[in-house]
Amino acid sequence: METRDLILDKARFEDWENLYRNVWSWPETARYMLWTVTDSEEEARARMERTIAWQRDHDVWTVYQKAGRQAIGWAGLAELSPGIWQETSIALGPDYVGRGYGRQLLELLMEIARERGGTEFHCSTRSENRASQALIRSCGFTLAASGPCIDQRDGSPYVLEVYARELRPCAAGLPRSEKK
Repeated sequence: METRDLILDKARFEDWENLYRNVWSWPETARYMLWTVTDSEEEARARMERTIAWQRDHDVWTVYQKAGRQAIGWAGLAELSPGIWQETSIALGPDYVGRGYGRQLLELLMEIARERGGTEFHCSTRSENRASQALIRSCGFTLAASGPCIDQRDGSPYVLEVYARELRPCAAGLPRSEKK
């Protein structure tokens, strides 16, 4: 699957070093996620094995830049109930934020859901994650719910916001990120 600048594909073991250097080792990337920073190359190789196994059975893909095919993150989605889909994660390393990649990924995930019969799509973010809120709102989502959560990594409280939008058919069936 592709957008203008990105390719989504299942992970390969040789991606471990790119994911370690570009994503897993950065506290600012892990900050709003549910995972912890990977501290060593050995830990990164073990994490890569778990990533491959997880992606095998889930709609989660590694994100590659088309230019150079370097692994720079991941994205995933799941069906909550018939016709209702959600993103399960979009993570990009800090060097790849602010380039429009998040928008391309979100639009591609919505297109995949649409092609699978989705009529509604949900995204979630922590209330303090202003960049994710801006992206989600700019893609036409509205706040549907919010509530308190506890970060299982350190026990700190946060507010999770859930956004929703209707999935309307795209012209010519192309992902919005491919349209000129």
